Amino acid sequence: MGEEKKIEEKRKEIKITPIKQGTVIDHIRKGQALKVLRILDLIDKDIDFIVSVAMNVNSSMGKKDILKVEGLELVNEELDKISLIAPEATVNIVRNYEVVRKHRVELPKMAKGIVRCRNNNCISNQNEPLIPEFEVVGKDPVTLKCEYCEREMRGEKISDNVI
Repeated sequence: MGEEKKIEEKRKEIKITPIKQGTVIDHIRKGQALKVLRILDLIDKDIDFIVSVAMNVNSSMGKKDILKVEGLELVNEELDKISLIAPEATVNIVRNYEVVRKHRVELPKMAKGIVRCRNNNCISNQNEPLIPEFEVVGKDPVTLKCEYCEREMRGEKISDNVI
């Protein structure tokens, strides 16, 4: 009987507690959660809200990562950044423990002012009053092409250059 009680307690165990207010980013490709945290500036920044990360979570679609950020609702620019790293992600806005808005991120046609060109000689990296602009030329993997020097970048290079 003692063993049955332990099993029942395990079933009731909540791995990540629900949030009262904030954002849940679900369906992040396995292993990408820390990159999403970095591009949202939630790793090195002094923050006052709780961030929960679940990695390699079983899902009907295979393994995935999940982020929960208590007290933060993302804005469109942040959603565009997420779409470059995790184009299949779903963003849930939570208020009073209820999901009030749920939507998939969408890759923009143009990424303006959110990624820097990896070409050091590009005019966008020369202290000119230019906003870096990239055309999204591929979706799987996400591929960006600089509007100024036409250099392409994808995958790891994109997450390393998000502003």
